[in-house]
Amino acid sequence: MLKFLGKRVLQIVILLFIYVTVVYWLIEAMPGSFVDQYLLNPKLTPEIRENLKRQFGFDKPAHIRYLIYMKNFLTLDLGISFSYFPTRVTTIIAERLPRTVFLFVTSTLVSYLLGYNLGKRAAWKRSGLLDKTTTFVGIVFWTIFLPLLAIFNIWLFGVILKILPLNQFIDPNLWKTAPLSAQTIFIRLLLTALVFLVVFLIALLISNRLKTIPAKKAVLYTSSAITVVISIVIWILSGYSVYAWDIIKHMVLPVLTLTLYSFAGSMLVMRDTMLDVIREDYITTAKAKGLPDNVVRDKHAARNALLPLVTNFVISLGFTVGGGIITETMFSWPGIGRAYLEALNTQDTPLLIGLLVFTGIFVLIAHLVADVLYAVLDPRIRY
Repeated sequence: MLKFLGKRVLQIVILLFIYVTVVYWLIEAMPGSFVDQYLLNPKLTPEIRENLKRQFGFDKPAHIRYLIYMKNFLTLDLGISFSYFPTRVTTIIAERLPRTVFLFVTSTLVSYLLGYNLGKRAAWKRSGLLDKTTTFVGIVFWTIFLPLLAIFNIWLFGVILKILPLNQFIDPNLWKTAPLSAQTIFIRLLLTALVFLVVFLIALLISNRLKTIPAKKAVLYTSSAITVVISIVIWILSGYSVYAWDIIKHMVLPVLTLTLYSFAGSMLVMRDTMLDVIREDYITTAKAKGLPDNVVRDKHAARNALLPLVTNFVISLGFTVGGGIITETMFSWPGIGRAYLEALNTQDTPLLIGLLVFTGIFVLIAHLVADVLYAVLDPRIRY
C-alpha cells in the first residue's frame, strides 16, 4: 500500500504541474486582458498606460509571466486578484470556500444518502411499486434542466407558498446590527456540522460492532439526536441563533434544488449495482440460511453494492469546491462558482487561474482517497 501511495502521489505531482501549465496558457490565450478596459480610454497619457501595464504585470512577455507564476505557485502564492486589487487570490478563496463547501457538501451528503437508501430498496423489490416510482422520478430529475428546476422551486416555495426567502445569501436588514460578520457565523455553522459528522461516524463504527439491528439504530439515532439538541442549545445560549437560522433558511432552496437534481444519479447507480449483487451465490446462501430479508439486503447485498457509490461520492466531493456557476448565480450565493463568473466577466486572470488550480488539486486528492477507500472496503483489491 505504501508503495502504491508513493507512486500515486508522484503521479499527482506530475499531473498537477501539467494541469497548472495547461490552465495558465489556456487562460493566457484568451483575447484581450484586464487592463484593456482602461487602456482604451483616450484621455490616458502614455506614462499612465505604461504604469498600468507594469502594475498588473503586462509589461513582461507571456513566458516570463508564466515562470513568475510557477515560482510563486511553488510557495503556495496564487497571485493578486486584478478585480479585487490588492486582495490576494488565496484570501478570496478562503472567504468563498466555506460557503460553497457548506452548500454543496450538504446537498451531496443528503443526495447520496437518499440515493443509497432508495436504490437498495428499489432493487430489492424489483418491478414493484417502489421500484417503478423511484426509477421514474430518478430519470425525470436526472434529465431535467437544472435552471428550470431552480426556477420552479423558487416559484413554488418563494412566490406561491412564501415559506422560504428568495435570493440573497442573508437578510441585509437583520445583519445591520449583527455583532459578528456573516462569514464568522458561517464558519461556526460549518464547524457545528463537522462535529455532527464526526459524532455520526463514531456512532456508525460503534453500531457496526453490535449484533442486532434495533441496537444499531438506537446508537445511531440517539447519538445523532443528542448532538443536534446540544448544538441547538449552544447556539441559543450564544445569542447568535437568529443569525445562524437566517443563513440556514437561505440555504434550504439551493440545497433542495441540488439534492433533487443529483440524488437520481446515486440512486440509479445503487439500484443497478444491487441488481447485479442479488444474483450472486452468497446472497442465495444467505436467504437459504433463513436470515431476515432486511439483514440479507443491508448486511450482505447493499454493503457489496456500495463500492461504486462510495467511489463516485468521494470524487464528487472533490468537485464541490468548484461550486456551481448556475446554482450560485440563480440563488445569489456568493461562493466559488460566483467567483468563477466574476473572474470571467472581468478577465481577472490570476483569480480565474487560481480557482481552476485550487479545484484541480482537490479533484486529484479525491481520486487518491477514492483509490484508498476502494482497497479498504473491498478486501479482494490489493495494491
